[in-house]
Amino acid sequence: MLKQHLQFKLSQKLSPQQIQLMKLIQLPTQAFEQRLKQELEENPALEGGKEEIESDYDSDLDNSSDDFNDTETIGNDDINVDEYLSDDEIPDYRTQANNYSSDDDEKTMPYAAGTSFTQHLINQLNTYRLTDEERDIAEFLVGSVDESGYIRRDLSDIMDDLAFTQNVYTNEENIKKVLKIVHQLDPAGVGARNLQECLSIQLHRKEKTPDTELAINIIDDAFEQFTKKHYKKLLQKFDITEIQLKGAIREIEHLNPKPGGSYAGNNRMVEHVVPDFAIKIVDGELELTLNGRNAPELHVSREYNNMLKGYKESKDKSKSQKDAVVFIKQKLDAAKWFIEAIKQRQQTLFVTMSAIMHYQKEYFLTGDERNLKPMILKDIADEINMDVSTVSRVANSKYVDTPYGTKLIKEFFSESMKNDQGEDVSTREIKKILETVIEEENKKKPLTDETLASILKEKGYPIARRTVAKYREQLDIPVARLRKKI
Repeated sequence: MLKQHLQFKLSQKLSPQQIQLMKLIQLPTQAFEQRLKQELEENPALEGGKEEIESDYDSDLDNSSDDFNDTETIGNDDINVDEYLSDDEIPDYRTQANNYSSDDDEKTMPYAAGTSFTQHLINQLNTYRLTDEERDIAEFLVGSVDESGYIRRDLSDIMDDLAFTQNVYTNEENIKKVLKIVHQLDPAGVGARNLQECLSIQLHRKEKTPDTELAINIIDDAFEQFTKKHYKKLLQKFDITEIQLKGAIREIEHLNPKPGGSYAGNNRMVEHVVPDFAIKIVDGELELTLNGRNAPELHVSREYNNMLKGYKESKDKSKSQKDAVVFIKQKLDAAKWFIEAIKQRQQTLFVTMSAIMHYQKEYFLTGDERNLKPMILKDIADEINMDVSTVSRVANSKYVDTPYGTKLIKEFFSESMKNDQGEDVSTREIKKILETVIEEENKKKPLTDETLASILKEKGYPIARRTVAKYREQLDIPVARLRKKI
């Protein structure tokens, strides 16, 4: 037997306008300008710049509101023409929102046109005399090179793929022979199967000097000891002095561990950072300004309003006229909403950044990162009475121009930790001190994490060794053994 029952469920749904508003808020200045340009191209009812005859235009709108009070019905939709001839604002609930689904984010990366890395390598292959089989193998190997310039597949797997996909039956010896030809291509080191082979290829192509010959021996015969910085073992193994070892290491440090990156990086669009805000110190006080490119001058097209007036005054309304007024209604809706959304975006950006600036006032006045207060997204959200996700969108991809350089806003946020006096301090402050201590250490005897924890404890920051290790990794600083120099 079929059972029926009622169930009450509370859910929150966002209108398309609210979702688009949150997308506008999270856009940095350059991306916002592109979005604005796109909207101006797509919506003829939206125009940029100031209205030419504002006084006459406004009076016409006021008079039109008095003259026309009836409602025209088109199909099943009621269209109040006066609504679009007046300057009514869209209700706040249509343009204000706290969050939206992250699934709606547009995650695209622009690429510049140009020759691909693979094609660049194939073009070089054309300068070699190869048999048909060797060319097929060489092109397959080149196609297996990743963005870093490495071939990270076993030769046995490549041999099988050549047989199944290219109908080329060969053996590993022939593949190794062709691979040596690939190793002759530029950039040097391309086609290597691991870091050791990559460095060795580059060293063998350099001019032979005592330093490069020693470097080749180190990479080919003592790579593990070199990577682990067991310098004493290297001195004993090759019976050399510290000066000779320093010269060889200097040659190795000048090599490129990712040969493909130097070419692949040239194809990407270079994104210039444009500050969304500017903070200046005027008479000892902070002054915040929003980049003027975030506040464009927009207005609704006068011609579209005149079209509606003409439709209103017309006695005989054809179907084509009614269809046209429906189109005009949609475009005017979109134009009015977009103008209001931009105003809301400006207000949200300014209010959020202003709260961050006042919260971190000591830092912005001094530029000393040790004056950064612990601050999380919720602190600012509570301050401005907005959702945490809104603050996150403002902070995530926006930059602020300060007297101390252009900073990413999200870098001002950090967790808190108590010092030996029970005061809350920012983890950024601790990381800055940790970074300074490591920079000043004796590189011949680098400080271990345990020693660093003791030093921080003496400075008033009682943190555990594992916490030091976590902060060190976040700062992209290697362990003590790998920081060692001779």
